[in-house]
Amino acid sequence: MKKLYLAGGMLAALGTLHGCGGSDDPGPSVQEPSDPPRLACAEITAAALGIPRLELDAPETVAAAAADNPAQSVPAHCRLKGRLNLRNSDVDGKTYAIGFELRMPDTWNGRFFFQGGGGTDGAVNPALGALTGAGASTNALSMGFAVASTDGGHTSESEPIVGGSLFGLDPQARVDYGYNAVGTVTPTAKAILKRFYGRGAEHSYFVGCSNGGRQAMVAASRFADQFDGIVAGNPGFNLPQAAVQHAWDNQAFAAAAPRTGEGRPIISQAFSFQDMQLVADRTVAACDALDGAADGMIDDPVACKAVFKPETLTCAGAKTDACLSAPQVDALKKVFGGPKNSKGEALYADWPYDAGVATMGWRFWKLGTSTTEVPNSLIATLGGGSLPYVFTTPPTQVRGTGTQVIDYLLGFDFDTDAPKIFATTPVYTESPMSFMTPPDPTNLGTLKARGGKMIVYHGNSDPVFSVNDTIAWYQGLRRAHADAADFARLFTIPGMNHCSGGPATDKFDMVAAIVDWVEKGVAPASIPASARAGSDAPWPGRTRPLCPYPQQARYTGSGSLEDAKNFRCVTPAS
Repeated sequence: MKKLYLAGGMLAALGTLHGCGGSDDPGPSVQEPSDPPRLACAEITAAALGIPRLELDAPETVAAAAADNPAQSVPAHCRLKGRLNLRNSDVDGKTYAIGFELRMPDTWNGRFFFQGGGGTDGAVNPALGALTGAGASTNALSMGFAVASTDGGHTSESEPIVGGSLFGLDPQARVDYGYNAVGTVTPTAKAILKRFYGRGAEHSYFVGCSNGGRQAMVAASRFADQFDGIVAGNPGFNLPQAAVQHAWDNQAFAAAAPRTGEGRPIISQAFSFQDMQLVADRTVAACDALDGAADGMIDDPVACKAVFKPETLTCAGAKTDACLSAPQVDALKKVFGGPKNSKGEALYADWPYDAGVATMGWRFWKLGTSTTEVPNSLIATLGGGSLPYVFTTPPTQVRGTGTQVIDYLLGFDFDTDAPKIFATTPVYTESPMSFMTPPDPTNLGTLKARGGKMIVYHGNSDPVFSVNDTIAWYQGLRRAHADAADFARLFTIPGMNHCSGGPATDKFDMVAAIVDWVEKGVAPASIPASARAGSDAPWPGRTRPLCPYPQQARYTGSGSLEDAKNFRCVTPAS
């Protein structure tokens, strides 16, 4: 088997081209005689750069262009697409490389922006620098950032039954996806910036949500010397454990689902739209006013857990839209309680009940809409491929069409299969929990020591990664670092689904907040947020402060409930 090509080797190889550690020294804006000559866009080639194992397509000079969606508009810039570490796998016989894109604006603000990926990656997304929060009116590239993106070290194959996860058969592709692609592309991109602009980046940022949020958490641990500011949204930093939850959810829903004539569960129909609206309505009725304002938002999920009991939804007689059947209540309790083995040991976090569970953004992930025995939820289609191929060792090959993926999930054993997320073999020498998660999530000593800052945000109604898992991480960070709030802050967002959506104030700008914190020393005491017109929120234009954990937004007692100025961030009584 070929040697694993890890980021450390790339960092060492690029040491002669740029300084390792932190953001590159910006240096003088005028070329020093000892520096390599600057390269115009058309002159950038792998040979001219001298970076080992780099292949580049012909560079492209892109003119400024406006788009109907302003977040897709671009300024005049140089666009590069390339590959690193091209190789043939000894395991599955396929060709792999770490694909990336780098866009460098003609008018540069001296900042580098690494754009996090999503899902199982597998494609190089346009490196525009998507901003955090929904409804952005621009992008980082248009703001003057140089932006990089990567495919995570593989190209998704067109076999939807496994959700693009076939790369999990190759051990190096697993490692590249987990962390090595980011660790390899980052110094490469910085070296190219220095040759193009004649100076290095003054400040470097990593911004992502979902798997991009996981990558951000990993970067804060593994590559803290490369980034000054990190924004991690709805981070699935314990992604293999969350994938175990996917099997748990499908088994719980299957037990409450109607059956086909052949006896197969129609999982997506375990709960109707009306059923989940009932859960949301009853949760809001029980918990809304606990934070001092009856406004349709639950700002105190801990207090809510103490007062909302799903058993109160159980039908006294026949099932109607005004109640849930006993099997439905059991399924609800299992799903929100989190996966456990036969000893009752938790295999992942539990979940808060919140107002966003009735939205399509929640259903899209958890239940789907299929009326057949082949479910179409993302935890079945995406999770059903990634769990056997990427997040357990050795990988289990689940091929074919129809019900094979859901059969794998329904047959998943939480005593014997769940431990495989920690397993290794002589071929797969890094376990999924090793290559996917931060090595020591609460040890951010390097980031702290170099003055780096980190913002983490998470929607309370996220259906794929539990906000409670992220809260537990931050509580651990506070135990490990008494001054954690001086360099890392967590913002939980009532009602918000996965990265956006839900009855929430999901329009906000974490990028502006992290830049102000890094470059001006202004720590975010709160983040302004608003509800978008056309979103799931029934109160377009409402504004709220997003508060740093453990603080929560509280109504001052007077003024409009729609205006953030009438709310303040307070620490609830324990």
